[in-house]
Amino acid sequence: MCYSAQIEADYKKYVKMFGAALSIREFANLYWEHGGRDLKLPLAMEAAFSNAQSDDEKRVLALISENNSQRAKKLEQELFKQRTRLADAERILETKTTKAATESKRIATDKIDAAVRRLGDLKRTTLKDSDSRIYPGWYAPVMIVEDGRRVVVPMRYRCRLPGWTAAMEREKPGTYNARRNNLRRVWGKLFGHNHGIMVVNRFYENVDRDGANVVLQFDPTPAQQMLVACLWSRTPIPGEPDLWSFAAITDEPPPEVAAAGHDRCIVPIKPENVEAWLNPDPSNLASLYAILDDRERPYYEHRMAA
Repeated sequence: MCYSAQIEADYKKYVKMFGAALSIREFANLYWEHGGRDLKLPLAMEAAFSNAQSDDEKRVLALISENNSQRAKKLEQELFKQRTRLADAERILETKTTKAATESKRIATDKIDAAVRRLGDLKRTTLKDSDSRIYPGWYAPVMIVEDGRRVVVPMRYRCRLPGWTAAMEREKPGTYNARRNNLRRVWGKLFGHNHGIMVVNRFYENVDRDGANVVLQFDPTPAQQMLVACLWSRTPIPGEPDLWSFAAITDEPPPEVAAAGHDRCIVPIKPENVEAWLNPDPSNLASLYAILDDRERPYYEHRMAA
């Protein structure tokens, strides 16, 4: 599985690399739908609009600014709440050490640190590598073909399969990973129909080391932007914008990834196969499997993630 990935979050790069258009409507709907709730997406994806030029881009930038103002307000409220909780716990601990007060102090301290960090992120203008990193449930730009043209759409990195409800999805949270050996059976309504590309610079995986979970970072060597094969779905939701969601296709790992302790790997396709991948022929699945087999095969260096 691709537990986490550092992606190309700037939609303008997709436009430049592939001649793709931006789906302004879906970017705007994304912010309208969440309305100030804790929207999970990489900061670099929002930062791409900071230099908005067109009226449509400026509209999205205004929605981002409004959404961030609401997020900042909620974080400030959380800070006040947790600082009050911390003060109450410390008052109790001055006279008596109790398990409840000790735990309350620990939780409050952790939540204060998280809120301060997130507030800082909202105000920060200089991007870090981590600002382009996504996790399951986060949004990322995905390139697809819609009405005969390449379009970049923000999609959630966990696919809601056709016919699924939100409750069914919660029962099977691993659908950010579309296993190659299950493409016909589990993913048959999407494989051969709804194909996309996500540009990835590196990926991260959980592995077991002597009974402990560690996170490893895998970098393609030589360094390159990988065009990762994806499947996507668009789910109508009454009274709300449609939910766009996707999964990265994974396969058996190359030897160096397996030796590092992980049993899956994303599938980067070759640039010359992008057109055929984005315009699949459902009557010729063999040609699509051939694209997945004729993939880029960089060597993946690994190290402990920071």
